[in-house]
Amino acid sequence: MLQQQESNSFGGGFARPAIDSAHGFRAAMSAMARPGTRQPIAGAAPPGGISGAAGALLLTLCDPETGIYLAADMDSKPLRDWIAFHTGAPIVSAAHADFALGSWAALMPLAQFPTGTAEYPDRSATLIVEVTGFDRENATLSGPGIKDTSAMALPEVAAFQENAARYPQGLDFFFTSGSELAALPHSTRVLAKD
Repeated sequence: MLQQQESNSFGGGFARPAIDSAHGFRAAMSAMARPGTRQPIAGAAPPGGISGAAGALLLTLCDPETGIYLAADMDSKPLRDWIAFHTGAPIVSAAHADFALGSWAALMPLAQFPTGTAEYPDRSATLIVEVTGFDRENATLSGPGIKDTSAMALPEVAAFQENAARYPQGLDFFFTSGSELAALPHSTRVLAKD
């Protein structure tokens, strides 16, 4: 089992970059295609106490052309060095982020992140939200990729309802915990679970 590297920015990356990133990409796309489902993702041991799932997403999706915002609870020199060494991605402000990493509370307010424009709705940020788990399902999801409905644990419901109301603009979300992830694209409708 991979152990987290507290200060070594050179360790904790994919052992088999081509294979591990392909598996990571498949997990990420499967999660986005089927909102609310949990997907296994592994292969990374990032520093700074972030989950292996979040680290694997960063290694899979980020490169020198993608700006990453680190919320205050995740921002550290070891993590910045690890990201720079393994992905080459620049650390940027929230307003210029392609990806953002943090806990839900630390990522607030959501309005600081780009949500795309009417002409280019794809120019929006994707937030990687570290959560403690997926067991407390409090939302019912419907929309593309969901047959009938699906249940999901969300940090809150109202913010995701507001985000979906902006469609085709809006933020996309990954939720990471341990070696699992789930996703919520902005096209998904969200209701409080009865």
